[in-house]
Amino acid sequence: MSIEVGNKLQGKISGITNFGAFIDLGQGKTGLVHISEVSDTFIKDINEVLKVGEEVTVKVMSIGDDGKIGLSIRRAVDKPAGETRPAPSQNRPYNNGPKKSFNNNNRGSSYSDRGGNNHRQAAAPKDDFDSLMSNFLKDSDDRLTSLKRNTEGKRGGRGGRRN
Repeated sequence: MSIEVGNKLQGKISGITNFGAFIDLGQGKTGLVHISEVSDTFIKDINEVLKVGEEVTVKVMSIGDDGKIGLSIRRAVDKPAGETRPAPSQNRPYNNGPKKSFNNNNRGSSYSDRGGNNHRQAAAPKDDFDSLMSNFLKDSDDRLTSLKRNTEGKRGGRGGRRN
């Protein structure tokens, strides 16, 4: 069988390096399986997974102009229909659907009430802000006092014990 991109071939592992394994394909041809193409799971040490002389099935991924042959073991294994990997775009943590756009004309309104039915006020009342700010300042002062009280004794500050 000729060596062409997409073919699945049998080969024998002829050498192992820290970045992959060299596969003897016969006919005087050797290809490389990069460590990332050995398994779907993370491999810390390739020697724990592959051994020199072992027979493997590989898929030809690329053939360079210089004759280098790129191989894959993990893509040569046929997976059942339920075990397909999702496309990379579906795997992104921040891909949450269509983008919501806000323009400068709707600064005070929420995204959902732009249809002309804006029954909410554009800004919160001022006394609500004042009460929130005073609560924040009170909590901040309490935390700062507590922090000072806990650290002064430990670093020999005012009122600390002396030996």
